[in-house]
Amino acid sequence: MGKVQLRNKLELLPKENVIKLIMEIYDNCKEARPYLDHYVEPNSIDDCERFKQIIRKEFFPVRGVSEKPSFAACRKAISDFKKMKPDPYFLADLMLYYIENGCEYTMTYGDMWEQYYVTLEGNFKKAMEHISKYKLLPLFYTRIEQMLNATDCGWGFHDTLWQTYLEHKNNYYNMT
Repeated sequence: MGKVQLRNKLELLPKENVIKLIMEIYDNCKEARPYLDHYVEPNSIDDCERFKQIIRKEFFPVRGVSEKPSFAACRKAISDFKKMKPDPYFLADLMLYYIENGCEYTMTYGDMWEQYYVTLEGNFKKAMEHISKYKLLPLFYTRIEQMLNATDCGWGFHDTLWQTYLEHKNNYYNMT
């Protein structure tokens, strides 16, 4: 069934049946619950914190050491948060938090493999694009520079992050 067929079917149902269906989805589909909670009572702050915990656990679990953080789990956390259509500031906050944890992880445990750095570089670029798109740089530049100044590790990672940041910073200030 496609969206059009679903829409047509839902439009034929009495309001009480639609409410009953949504309540069943809420009870039986754990993936839908956060979205419905956010729809009814949007709270980007709490939702952002919840997704930050998911990312933090990938890099620094409560017990033991994460030998290989799951970038897929981190990207999914960001993607799931983005689907809730949060305030752009909070999405930028979460995107940077991911990179900050990746940088902290490599500074804590030493040099990583090349793909680790390439993945973080790509995600930092996405974060900077989002920050630039919504003109949020003045709200984040101190935090970004603190992260970059605290990160000095292999494969040209440090230089690439600085280059990406400076390109966006220069573009931002040349436009204003």
